Amino acid sequence: MKPLTLKSPAKLNLFLRVLNKRKDNYHNIDTVFERIDLSDKIVLKPRRDNKINIISRSKDIPKDGSNLASKSAEALRRRFNISRGVDIKITKRIPVGAGLGGGSSNAAAVLLGLNRLWSLGLSRIRLARIAKDIGSDVPFFIYDTTFAQGRGRGESISALNSLKKVRLWHVLVVPRVKVSTPMVYKNWDKIKKDHQRAFKLDPEGQRERLTKAKYGVNILSLGLKNKDLSLVSRGLFNNLEQATIGLYPQVRKIKETLKKMGAQAVLMSGSGPAVFDIVYSKKEAIFFSRQIRRKNRSWQIFVTRTA
Repeated sequence: MKPLTLKSPAKLNLFLRVLNKRKDNYHNIDTVFERIDLSDKIVLKPRRDNKINIISRSKDIPKDGSNLASKSAEALRRRFNISRGVDIKITKRIPVGAGLGGGSSNAAAVLLGLNRLWSLGLSRIRLARIAKDIGSDVPFFIYDTTFAQGRGRGESISALNSLKKVRLWHVLVVPRVKVSTPMVYKNWDKIKKDHQRAFKLDPEGQRERLTKAKYGVNILSLGLKNKDLSLVSRGLFNNLEQATIGLYPQVRKIKETLKKMGAQAVLMSGSGPAVFDIVYSKKEAIFFSRQIRRKNRSWQIFVTRTA
């Protein structure tokens, strides 16, 4: 069989509210995903033996069974008693460990691709059930949707069909640091305890913050549909930001740099450190990207849009 080539897109979190820690040590969240056109390339090439082989020039990803793409292939093989092997070639463009879901997207691309290559005939719903055991963000990339709400660990996906026609441009800024997501959530747990103590001292102030989080998705959706950046900026929310900034202060510096340049809608994606701005034209995105490059040439800067 001929090799199969697939795009593996990144995601942004336009809204991310961490709710509580679960008994399995994961966290329940409420999030809004956006698929963007910054993407990796995956090539699946059938092998004559039963080996699953990861090939990549990237020094930032594992080449063994711990790679999520490899885990995807192994999950399908075990479940459906497949005896064939596959070479998985990954050309990385999405920064690794940046809160953009690159590894999860690679895993989903492999599930979708091997479903075709091995003629399994699985629906996206069945693939998503397999995906949730590989990683919390993987199910989002299984579905053909540009915007979706994620609940539970992020694996319970609902397409936001009212945003089907929305197309956004972004300036995406990524400092050259790898964030440890477990460390960020550990810091969030600590901060939450501090907030619970603060609630007793300032109940009205804490209620106001909780209300903003509760209604953020509705405000965000309305702003996106109406192309109202003022409303969008009110709906953007990520309560992991404080936890990440405490460990990686570069995130604060990027946000401050963007805002000083006049950016209206700025947020960190996922557990960071990637920070994005929302604009409504390619011209404006290119203008901002050039200005930011003059400020700091060590940051990775991308102009990207909804995919």
